Amino acid sequence: MQNIIFDVGDVLLEYRWKDMLVQDYGMTAERAEQIGITMFDDPLWSGLDLGNPLEETICRYEEKYPEYAKEIRWFLTHGEYMHVNRPAVWEKVHELKKAGYGIYLLSNYSEDLFTKHTKGASFLNDIDGKVVSYQIHAIKPNPEIYLYLLDKYNLKADQCLFFDDRAQNVEGAEKLGIHAIRVESQEQLLGELEKLLCGKK
Repeated sequence: MQNIIFDVGDVLLEYRWKDMLVQDYGMTAERAEQIGITMFDDPLWSGLDLGNPLEETICRYEEKYPEYAKEIRWFLTHGEYMHVNRPAVWEKVHELKKAGYGIYLLSNYSEDLFTKHTKGASFLNDIDGKVVSYQIHAIKPNPEIYLYLLDKYNLKADQCLFFDDRAQNVEGAEKLGIHAIRVESQEQLLGELEKLLCGKK
């Protein structure tokens, strides 16, 4: 294996969207759950990952769900509260880079959230390249986004290992000949990365 490709959300960092709504905004857990389901299950959310404008998307959410308009606007304009860093994983990424692996990012993200969630992240100093969905208007598990990464950086699928938290994205990679592992916890991920480091020693 020569190259390691990482998803970002729930891999290099984790999300606290429900805690954000309850602890930072001040709503009940029940209402937070309702709003989360409403936002994430709507195609408008995937539209953000595809690069649709943030303000336009917020307005469309407000039109569709006036009962949640105030909360949705707050949520979508305060993305800096949504994530929790995983410094132990970032350190492993740095060690993998030093060991000689190529390091790449392949993630579904809106421009606004990607910028806020990766601000100051040390793993950005270790990557050899990245493809984020909003940049090319394609999202995983669409084959187009995987192939774009391989082509852009001249990578061979069978020389790459991809880490993602979603089963459909792992399957999407495997269909193209990319080795892939589903991330189910930070502890499991750290164990897999340690195996890769041992393989280079």
